[in-house]
Amino acid sequence: MATITVERRPKSKRIIVEIDAAKLERLAASLGLFSPGFLDSISRSEEEIALGKTERLRSLRDLRPR
Repeated sequence: MATITVERRPKSKRIIVEIDAAKLERLAASLGLFSPGFLDSISRSEEEIALGKTERLRSLRDLRPR
C-alpha cells in the first residue's frame, strides 16, 4: 500500500496530508475506487465539458429546480 505523509502541528487543529499523484492512484486502486462505472462517468463529464454542456455555479442554490 502507498505511504502518506501526515503532519500535525503542535497546538493546531489542522492535519496536513501529503501524497503525490502516483501514490494516490495506487492507494485508490488498492481500495477499489477505480470501478468501471466511476471511470465511465468521468469520461462522460470530460466530454460534456469539452462540448460546452456545463455551466458554472455561483451557489448550490442554483441547482434547485425553478
